[in-house]
Amino acid sequence: MTEVVYRLYETVDELTTVIENARSVPMSSSCMVPRDHLLDLLDELRESLPEEVQQAGAIVEQRTEILQQAQAEAERLTGRTRSDSEQVVANARRQREELIGTARRQRDEILTQAQAEADELLAEAEAEAERMVAEARRLREQLLADGQRQQDELVAAGEAEHERLLTETEVYRTAVDRADALGAQTAAEVARMRAEVDDYVDTRLADFGNTLSHMMRSVEKARTNLRTP
Repeated sequence: MTEVVYRLYETVDELTTVIENARSVPMSSSCMVPRDHLLDLLDELRESLPEEVQQAGAIVEQRTEILQQAQAEAERLTGRTRSDSEQVVANARRQREELIGTARRQRDEILTQAQAEADELLAEAEAEAERMVAEARRLREQLLADGQRQQDELVAAGEAEHERLLTETEVYRTAVDRADALGAQTAAEVARMRAEVDDYVDTRLADFGNTLSHMMRSVEKARTNLRTP
């Protein structure tokens, strides 16, 4: 293996030397090399390649065939996948239609049942409403009758109270008139009695004044007699 590698390096070095010493082509970066000599060196380089490298070349050649087979298998699988996909889509569509049909039937059944329940509830509500209206009317009639009776009782009581008040008012007026008459009579009697009392007092005062004057004269006379020798 070491000898093979050494020969490879020698061949590569010789190729490098030939290219470096080649004559340049004017006005370009190209050069002129001996074709036969280079081809011999390349053949020698190819023969010097290890067996592993040659096997790798064979593998590279097989790679194209493997890739072609893989491409064919991929296309086959793709076609099968498409067929399976179409079948899956068809099954999904069929299941969707079945589910939609089932949902529609269930919807119709639910709507029918709901409508029946709604009609039943409506009938019960109407019956209950009629019963409540009848009960309300009966209560209204009863309340009106009770109110009318209470009104009649209150009116009768008011009229009786009115009559009583009128009677008491007449009695009061009679009493007031009687009191006024008695007051006037009493005032006249009091005035008369006051006049009589005033006359009596004046007479008594006059008598007392006369008596007092007589007594004063008697006292003066007695004093005079006492002062006379």
